[in-house]
Amino acid sequence: MRKGGVLALGNFDGLHLGHRRVIETTVALAFDKTCPAQVLTFAPHPRAFFNPSLPPFRLTPEPDKDRLLKACGIDDILTLPFTRALAELEAESFVQDILLDRLGVRHVVAGEESVFGCARSGDMKKLAAWLAPHKIDVTAVPPVTCADGQILSSSRIRSFLEAGQPRDAAQILGRDWSISGPVIRGAARGRTLGVPTANIALGDYLRPRFGVYAIKAGRLGEGLSYTGVANIGLRPTFGESEPNLEAHLFDFAHDIYGESWEIALIDFIRPEQTFPDLNALRAQIIQDQKTAREVLQV
Repeated sequence: MRKGGVLALGNFDGLHLGHRRVIETTVALAFDKTCPAQVLTFAPHPRAFFNPSLPPFRLTPEPDKDRLLKACGIDDILTLPFTRALAELEAESFVQDILLDRLGVRHVVAGEESVFGCARSGDMKKLAAWLAPHKIDVTAVPPVTCADGQILSSSRIRSFLEAGQPRDAAQILGRDWSISGPVIRGAARGRTLGVPTANIALGDYLRPRFGVYAIKAGRLGEGLSYTGVANIGLRPTFGESEPNLEAHLFDFAHDIYGESWEIALIDFIRPEQTFPDLNALRAQIIQDQKTAREVLQV
């Protein structure tokens, strides 16, 4: 990454509206100073590093986060490997070794409540004090709150998605939450039922509430120009053990295996359930399609 930029510091999982305030501030300052707008983030997420047994929780795994940051006007992204050595690095040493020596920052931007360094011992006031002798400014961005007064947070988004409330999650994200990845081959059961599906592995993504959703979809990077219905979960009728996403796109009949697609969850239709036979499942799929079309007004 180039030296001498305006640097946003943080994890930015989800890149919600609060994060975007930090990024917008960074981009505006970089424009004024005619230097690169940059982001310093970490992988794996520190939460996963310290608690490796946690179930998947990411809202935006690294490829998604990088794509969204670039769309917001960020020029350079440095993703530092979050290792034991980095976790044990003293906050002041982090500032000297990484922000000053390695990156030569001109200005640092982060959320007002941001902490960093070993045992989270560094905060924005200390950061400003350590950088002041180098004539480097620090901007602490105040938190953004919801209509109910609560601070926007990634954890609140996760709670909404786990409860099957993607519309509430979207209010904090500023966009519909989506899952992206290559379309993989499944068991082709949907095709035998007359509803061919595109299967995408969930990987590191948070598991939202299992069930059926109205969706919008599109090839990655091309916008969400298609509509449909998707099941996320274990498909209990067939006794599957690994959750995945199966999406059926309305009025669509193309072979897309191997292509990278993005599936956005718009509304929750119903939880997963077990059906006594394929005829019962087929009847429910028809009803799910009808419901999704009504939700999406298509």
